[in-house]
Amino acid sequence: MWTAYWTTSPRHGELRTEPGREPGEGEALVRTLHSGISRGTEMLVHGGAVPAEVADRMRAPFQEGYLPGAVKYGYLSVGVVEKGPEELVGRRVFCLYPHQDRYVVPVNALTLVPNDVPSDRAVLAGTVETAVNALWDAAPRLGDRVAVVGAGMVGGAVAALLRAFPLDRLQLVDVDPARERLAQALGVDWVRPDDAAGECDLVIHCSASEQGLARGLELLGDEGELIEMSWYGTRAPRVPLGGPFHSRRLSVRASQVGAVAAARRARRTTADRLDLAMRQLADPAFDAFLTSRSDLADLPAAMERLYAGEGSPLCHVVVYPEGA
Repeated sequence: MWTAYWTTSPRHGELRTEPGREPGEGEALVRTLHSGISRGTEMLVHGGAVPAEVADRMRAPFQEGYLPGAVKYGYLSVGVVEKGPEELVGRRVFCLYPHQDRYVVPVNALTLVPNDVPSDRAVLAGTVETAVNALWDAAPRLGDRVAVVGAGMVGGAVAALLRAFPLDRLQLVDVDPARERLAQALGVDWVRPDDAAGECDLVIHCSASEQGLARGLELLGDEGELIEMSWYGTRAPRVPLGGPFHSRRLSVRASQVGAVAAARRARRTTADRLDLAMRQLADPAFDAFLTSRSDLADLPAAMERLYAGEGSPLCHVVVYPEGA
């Protein structure tokens, strides 16, 4: 029998068992080592805050059940291929699969984990893929002044990738002083919102807060652009489109990982994008994102602790019995 985590109702989850099966042609059986909790989307799922009108569009690739629940949801899983094509057996792989100790998927759903990427760090591949897509959307230019507002998993990943760009200025903006440790690990400047520098060419907003969105628009220079990466679920934040918004010709544009950014869609597949993200994780600075852990058996309680905001975690890593 295999064990999986299910969200059964708002703010409640449980571990359920299900019969296992052998892989067929073109499939692989994966034994999970670690999975990661995507604190943005998965907290909305845990709290039952996914709007009904977008529930179908927000389905995870291997989701079972329907939002708001009961639903098996998640998409940051790393494991070892136990059965399947000979060239994959024994190899570590990443898959956009929910929290489950073993599973069978098509081989083309797996991304190989390079030898220089540890298994726990590899769970960040889905988050870094989101950041890659955002930067394809945002298209930062030589000498740009950039602010990333919101230093959670996604905002931090965006800042981590932007370190390699020839920018004139990069600031990671957050209200939580604990995020300064992340900024230090990445080698970027952390500032409080009131201390952030203005006249930005580009702001990437990841705080999922009304206040962060407003401050992001304030930081833009004339004709600057804000890339909105936050997903608010059932909340409807106010957007300050009055005052100087129109006279300064500011722009707000969405970025979402469900489709490859238009600027690269003709030449990159989602598999290409995920493989690129995985290769970025050879950088040990990404270990700073792995801030809390729990065993699979503790996942129902851990999910509620995360929802309640205990501590200031970034990526919570779920450790499976054979991956300890």
